[in-house]
Amino acid sequence: MWFMRQAGRSLPEYLRLREGVPMLESCARPDMIVEITLQPVRRYAVDAAIFFSDIMVPLKAIGVDLDIKPGVGPVIADPIRDAAGLGTLRPLEPGDVPYVTEAVRGLVGELGSTPLIGFAGGPFTLASYLIEGGPSKNHDRTKAMMYGEPRLWAALMDRLADLTIAFLKVQVAAGASAVQVFDSWVGAVSPQDYRESVLPHTSRIFDEIEPLGVPRIHFGVGTGELLGLMGEAGADVVGVDWRVPLDEAVRRVEPGKALQGNLDPAVLFAPWETVERRARDVLDRGRTAEGHIFNLGHGVLPSTDPDMLARLADLVQEAGAGEQ
Repeated sequence: MWFMRQAGRSLPEYLRLREGVPMLESCARPDMIVEITLQPVRRYAVDAAIFFSDIMVPLKAIGVDLDIKPGVGPVIADPIRDAAGLGTLRPLEPGDVPYVTEAVRGLVGELGSTPLIGFAGGPFTLASYLIEGGPSKNHDRTKAMMYGEPRLWAALMDRLADLTIAFLKVQVAAGASAVQVFDSWVGAVSPQDYRESVLPHTSRIFDEIEPLGVPRIHFGVGTGELLGLMGEAGADVVGVDWRVPLDEAVRRVEPGKALQGNLDPAVLFAPWETVERRARDVLDRGRTAEGHIFNLGHGVLPSTDPDMLARLADLVQEAGAGEQ
């Protein structure tokens, strides 16, 4: 088990360390990356650390003019909406992100037998931020390109897949034990559009990472109707958000895949009796899968009580120990 966004946001020690330091700066300082990644591992009985970074880091590293504004999210100064904009995206080289290599190596040394999960953003989500210029509820400009300019869309997705592959390879080369691709907003597309306009690019990411020999996790939000296709994309583990029960997800995902998830992060604001009941239900349903990584159905919410997460982690570990 581990928690998405377990590093930061809800931890007082994280907030103290980050005070006055912009998000992208904290993601480029190896000392901060190491400390923030380790903070939840010290607090919680988790089985893995998740590398502290942001999906926008590789875009920033290749020169995209962007910022992560508090309360807003990633904001792109010059959105990409034509071939000229596409030409500004160059390949990512390991030398563009030396702080990632340094931080991963440092973490591997500190973590010992605890695995480190590396991660990168999925191509649809990165494309949406680049095209929209920031967060979007409807992804209207993104879909307009996908529907109306399929060649430009495919070229953009190709470049973003290359970027994701390169960013993951840097992390694995430095010692990451597993990787997760967060295609957070891909649930905005229909199954047909996913198959035609997203799946080929996501599949290439997982195909390129396979020879590295590390487990690969694939996650998106609102992807209940896409779970089968996400399984086809080639990852070893399919992440499930809180909207689809895990035993139902088993029926939607092809055999041979493990599942990850999927307690609603908002449940952690309820009384402990409710959290325990809901967590045990997730564990029971997860037993129908070929493998199950307990996690939340999305990231830890900022005002979550860290002590509640600690109790949840202990509960899950005790339940797992009881089955051995």
